[in-house]
Amino acid sequence: MYFTALLARTDHGWEASDTELDDVESLDELAELARAAVPDDETVLICVEQEGAWFGLVRVDGEDDPRVFVSDAARAMRSAYGEILLTDELLGRAPTSPDALERMVDLDGTEDGSADDEASEDGDDDEESGDAAPRGPVGDAALLSDLGIETATVLTLSPDDALGEIADALGCADVLEAVR
Repeated sequence: MYFTALLARTDHGWEASDTELDDVESLDELAELARAAVPDDETVLICVEQEGAWFGLVRVDGEDDPRVFVSDAARAMRSAYGEILLTDELLGRAPTSPDALERMVDLDGTEDGSADDEASEDGDDDEESGDAAPRGPVGDAALLSDLGIETATVLTLSPDDALGEIADALGCADVLEAVR
């Protein structure tokens, strides 16, 4: 189960809306969705969480390139929305074939395997296949620093309540909870 929300900073404070990502296929499309949500070049945060397994943040400021943070790349890689956030550039690797991530996600968008199946019995991950993502956080953990949330805080947030803590620190917990 996923929760996705868009937080837009406006002249009147933060506004939240529930966001469907089913038709979004790339980070560029996600950034365009964020830009369309605000009339000016305001800051927009797209928040994605999957049942306490991982969370992702995408920050879009006007026409600037989106900034991305994912709390656990390996778990996000096996999720339906992870392929949007985990670009080859973010993972620091050469571009792969477009269907590389599709092989890891079932056609119905559910994860292939359970959390217990994350590593094989002999301790080898999918490193040999080239499709592996690092365990743990990737991306720009400083993307909220100018909003009062330090890098160290972002890196230590638990996926169970990260978005709530971020919204609380931004002063918009009520508007986020209203769309939850």
